[in-house]
Amino acid sequence: MSEPITLNVGGKLYTTSLSTLTSFPDSMLGAMFSGKIPTKKDSQGNCFIDRDGKIFRYILNFLRTSHLDLPEDFQEMGLLRREVDFYQIQPLIEALQEKEVELSKAEKNAMLNITLDQKTQTVHFTVREAPQIYSLSSSNMEVFSAHIFSTSCLFLKLLGSKLYYCFNGNLSSISSYLQDPNHLTLDWVASVEGLPEEEYTRQNLKRLWVVPDNKQINSFQVFVEEVLKIAMSDGFCIDSSHPHTSDFMNNKIIRLIRYK
Repeated sequence: MSEPITLNVGGKLYTTSLSTLTSFPDSMLGAMFSGKIPTKKDSQGNCFIDRDGKIFRYILNFLRTSHLDLPEDFQEMGLLRREVDFYQIQPLIEALQEKEVELSKAEKNAMLNITLDQKTQTVHFTVREAPQIYSLSSSNMEVFSAHIFSTSCLFLKLLGSKLYYCFNGNLSSISSYLQDPNHLTLDWVASVEGLPEEEYTRQNLKRLWVVPDNKQINSFQVFVEEVLKIAMSDGFCIDSSHPHTSDFMNNKIIRLIRYK
């Protein structure tokens, strides 16, 4: 056994051996700890790697055992994929690909159900007409809510990669709001003509966008069209038995199923 080495990965400390870190010489870690690439040190003299510290545990365990062991409720496959790509451990890349195929096969049959709600809300705001002159204005605003349930966790992640909230001048993926792997609730508003941009932030009003099309969702019709487009590209089709045709056409309920 070689002398233990302590790593600081994104602020999280790990202790392992040089032989473990260099077990795959062609990897990024193999190059770093064989001297081919210089390593950085933190204030305590530990080797520092500016990557995700939490995810590194799975990478280090693979170096130790040559097995990719993930918890059953693991929800950070995208992040793990990016970290694996950085460290360039070829057997781990292959193991991750096999794991993703395994998860995909486990989700062959799936159901997607979306319940929609819409209401009109009056919003009051001030308009600056001159340097020292302000006027009070009000307008009606459409407020939307979508309650989404899917037996496919992977589909909700796919949806999260396409839909983004616009808030405080920034776009953020709805994936960050996915606390339950099978449920997602979206709340957003349509743009209001004349409402200053800063008022959306002050009144905590989020708008919804589709990327990479850079398209704002200002109505349920557009929302339904975009969700159907994403769902059907993932193998879903409309359930002919439910909901009732009138409910579907009125954008109250969307139910889709997938058989593979």
